[in-house]
Amino acid sequence: MTTANQTETRQWTEHMEETLQRIGRGAELLWDQSDVPVGLSPKELVGRWGKARLYLYPARAERVEAVPVLFVPYLGISRTYVFDLPGASFVEFFTRQGFNLYMVDWGDLGPEDAGFGMEEAILDTIPALARRAVRHSGAARVDLLGYCMGAPMSMSYMATHPDAPVRNLVMMVGPVEFSQAGFFAKWTAKESFPLDKLVDTYGTGPLEYVRLGFKLLSPTGDIAAYAGLWRNLTNENYVQNWRAMNRWSNEWVGFPGEFFRQWIRWFYQENRLATGKLELRGRRVDLATVTNPLLVVGARKDTIAPPAAVRALVDLVSSTDKEYVELPGGHISVIAGRQANQQLWPKLVAWLREREG
Repeated sequence: MTTANQTETRQWTEHMEETLQRIGRGAELLWDQSDVPVGLSPKELVGRWGKARLYLYPARAERVEAVPVLFVPYLGISRTYVFDLPGASFVEFFTRQGFNLYMVDWGDLGPEDAGFGMEEAILDTIPALARRAVRHSGAARVDLLGYCMGAPMSMSYMATHPDAPVRNLVMMVGPVEFSQAGFFAKWTAKESFPLDKLVDTYGTGPLEYVRLGFKLLSPTGDIAAYAGLWRNLTNENYVQNWRAMNRWSNEWVGFPGEFFRQWIRWFYQENRLATGKLELRGRRVDLATVTNPLLVVGARKDTIAPPAAVRALVDLVSSTDKEYVELPGGHISVIAGRQANQQLWPKLVAWLREREG
């Protein structure tokens, strides 16, 4: 046998061995119905308002930052343990950098919460939990981080609470200019989306429609995910990260009916926030009244909150210290991706520390 033939035989044998290993690992995954562990960082329940909970993830470093972070994520859609996945934990990164991280968990809101709306979230829940974070920490203020839907909600809180105990603002992939909100804006347009009929029929934001909307944003997403899994079945770290993300992407949390109605109508259909027409219990939400240092983060391939919808916030506030940064990746990868701890999270920490005074 020639040297060339021996090389080909060896390569073919190695390829077959690797393929058999992938098939074997794939079969194990099919039989293994156990849930991969998620949300493992130590935490303490320190406050509540209705179904919402405030959790403290204590700092795990010798040097502890004097000002804690209050993290406001989305309401509904999915569970917040996506911020604490094994191998890609936003929570662990921040606590190991010396930050006491307070996180709002809105809870599992159902049909019994049909009357819970934007006003209850922005004027009641966020202020109450912000006050609780301040009292519990002993600090005078917090740094406020908003993610996804939590960003326009946090900014609405700031614009209606001039005395908010908040120092710096970090708003991540949160749409504000909804005329630039991409496919969701088109799909929920007044003339074609039966908003009132859906809410009045179901009493909630129907999960079937919400889930379908996200799937339609990336019709081949599931195929690509499974293709990536196949290529990396012999990489155990990749497999466990994939299992964690797959679990999260299939555990959905409902929208209260009134909240869903207002979210779609006031923001997507009428673009009230960016145009200065949003009022909550008679209070005008004027983003121009916000003067805090502000960092806005967009994601280049984000189809949920396109960069143009996110970047607009910079021009709507009166802050003199404000910055926009746009990172590669999509809506989830900036907060839970395998590269986020190299691309985004160190930037957030550095930005906050530069403004410690």
